Amino acid sequence: MKKEVVLVINPGSTSTKLAPFTREGPVCEESIDHTGTDICNINLINDQLPLRMKIIDETCRPWLENYDLVAVVGRGGLLKPMKSGIYEINSAMLDDLSSCRYGSHAGNLGAPIAYELSRIFSVPSYILDPIVTNEFIPEACISGVPEIERKCRAHVLNIKACVRKEADKLGKKIEDTNFIVAHLGGGISIGALKGGRLIDVNDASLGMGPFSPERAGALPINGIIDLAMSGNFTRDQLINKFTKESGLKGYLGTNDVREVLRRIDEGDKKAALIFRAMIFQISKEIGAMAAVLKGNLDGVILTGGIANSLKIVEQIAEQIKFLGNVALYPGENELEAMAAGGFRAIDGTEEVMFYEKE
Repeated sequence: MKKEVVLVINPGSTSTKLAPFTREGPVCEESIDHTGTDICNINLINDQLPLRMKIIDETCRPWLENYDLVAVVGRGGLLKPMKSGIYEINSAMLDDLSSCRYGSHAGNLGAPIAYELSRIFSVPSYILDPIVTNEFIPEACISGVPEIERKCRAHVLNIKACVRKEADKLGKKIEDTNFIVAHLGGGISIGALKGGRLIDVNDASLGMGPFSPERAGALPINGIIDLAMSGNFTRDQLINKFTKESGLKGYLGTNDVREVLRRIDEGDKKAALIFRAMIFQISKEIGAMAAVLKGNLDGVILTGGIANSLKIVEQIAEQIKFLGNVALYPGENELEAMAAGGFRAIDGTEEVMFYEKE
C-alpha cells in the first residue's frame, strides 16, 4: 500500500517552496528559484499563475508516482480578516484573491495553485492560518486614533504550529494554555495566545513592535510626520523605507544577522549597540504581551530564522527569564505546519471551515 502524502505549496516573491509530506515528515523539499526567469518579469502577481503552475506541476509529478496524494495545501494570502484554522478552497476565496480585493501579495497564489493541483489529482485543497487571521480581543483593535484600527498581520501559521507542539509537549490541550510567541525573522511578530487564540500581536509588516533586520517597528510619531512632510519621500518610498530599509539594514547597511554578529566579534561598537537595542526591544515587547495575559503563562516560545542564533536566543532568554520557561523552535516550520493541517483535515480531527465574501 502506498503511503499517504499531503502536498504543500508556499509561493514567495522570487521563489516557490513545495514538498510532499507523509505523516512522518517530508519526502523531499524543493525551493524553485524564479530569479532571472520570465516569472520575475511579470509585475502582476495573478499573471504569474500559468507559468508557476506549469513548473510546479512538472516538479511534483515524479514525486507522487510512489505515493497516494490525499490533499493539497496552499499558503493563505490576503483575504478578509478571518478566524484561524483550516479552510477549504472555494470560489469565493479564489475570487477575492484573483481580484486582489484585499491587496496584492505572492501568497495570493497559494490557494489558486493548490486548487488547480487538487483538480488535476482529484483531491481536496485547503489553506490554514492565513496572515490575515484576526482573533483580537476588542481592546487590542483600538489604536488611540479613531481613523486608525490596529490589525493582525503576523506569522500566524508558524506561531500556531509552535503552540500546538509546545502544548503537546506539556501534555495540555491548546485551549488550556497561555503562551507568548516571538517569531524572529526579517519581520518580527510577538503575540499573546490565550487558549490558542492570538488575542494581541504587533503588526509585523508596518506597525508597532520591535525593529527587525529590515523593518522599522514602532516609531516616534513626530519623526514619522517630519519624514512624511519633508518632500523627500513619496508614500511608496516611505513604505519601502519602513519595511525593507530600516532596522539593522538602516543602521548597519545589512539585514544579515550573521554579518552583524561577525562585526561585533571584530569589535564594531556601533553594530554591538544596534544589536543590543534590537534584543532590548524584542524583550520589551515580550514583556508587554505578558501583561496582556496578566502574567498567566505556560511559557514563552522563540521561533523564526533568527532563533537559529544561539547568541540571540541566550540574550533574549536572559532578559525575560523572570517570565518562566522559554521554549525554542528555530526556523519557520511553515511547510510542516501546512502538511499537519492537511492531515488533520482529511482525518476529521479539526473542523474545516468555508470562506464567505464580506
